[in-house]
Amino acid sequence: MSTLRQPVQPEARSAAAGHGRLAGRKILVVGAGQQNYDLEDPPVGNGRAISRLLAREGALVAVADLDAAALGETARQMHAEGSAAVTIVADVGEPTEIERMVAEARAGLDGLDGLVANVGIVGGWGLDQTSAEDWDRVFQINVRAHYLICKYALAVMPDGAAIVLTSSIAALMPANEVVAYHSSKAALDGLGMWLAKHAAPRNIRVNLVVPGLIDTSLGRLASKADPSREERPVPLGRQGTAWEVAYAAAFLLSNEASYITGHSLPVDGGLVALR
Repeated sequence: MSTLRQPVQPEARSAAAGHGRLAGRKILVVGAGQQNYDLEDPPVGNGRAISRLLAREGALVAVADLDAAALGETARQMHAEGSAAVTIVADVGEPTEIERMVAEARAGLDGLDGLVANVGIVGGWGLDQTSAEDWDRVFQINVRAHYLICKYALAVMPDGAAIVLTSSIAALMPANEVVAYHSSKAALDGLGMWLAKHAAPRNIRVNLVVPGLIDTSLGRLASKADPSREERPVPLGRQGTAWEVAYAAAFLLSNEASYITGHSLPVDGGLVALR
């Protein structure tokens, strides 16, 4: 399988102009920084690509992350493209931090009608090397944090808002030995469905974007730990880019997806459906 860092379509390599499809929207992106893992030429990560694309499409964006330096770099890149960003350093492992984060985003944007929750960690390996502490920590970030982020956001969002949660094909197929990660992503899908049903009477849509093998810094680190990752037969013949994940999130947030809720949208080159 080829990584193809420069796919044919300009959207996949951040070479397309914005179209104003999110003009006037006020959106919080949680998990907007990224870790580069000492790579010399790190590709853009999902959270950073989503933040930059939403701003490019006309949204007012608040970006949040635990890593202040990574968050600052995302904001710097957005500023270089002519967009300002409200920056919020927060630890989504702490409920009070989540409540503060949502409140600061709403205050900084003068409203909040869009949310992207893009946080996740791994821990443990297989059954024998996954402790109860590993399991609890993964679920704390990958499920509980999303629940609390949405809980506090829904309390202040107007009718007609939209939420996107970032899942993984690990929710749909066994991709590696990190059992806690797989289980948490499956639980996140269940949470997204429940939230969609709960929010539907207010015309608030909740959907999930489900990345497959994406060429990010974390993806390259995962390939070092599990070289077979590079050999999975993706029908479209390459790994995806974070920009392709970002376009899926932007679509689900936009009015173009006004009749879509409770949906999980794989961005995986056909890996799950056609395997």
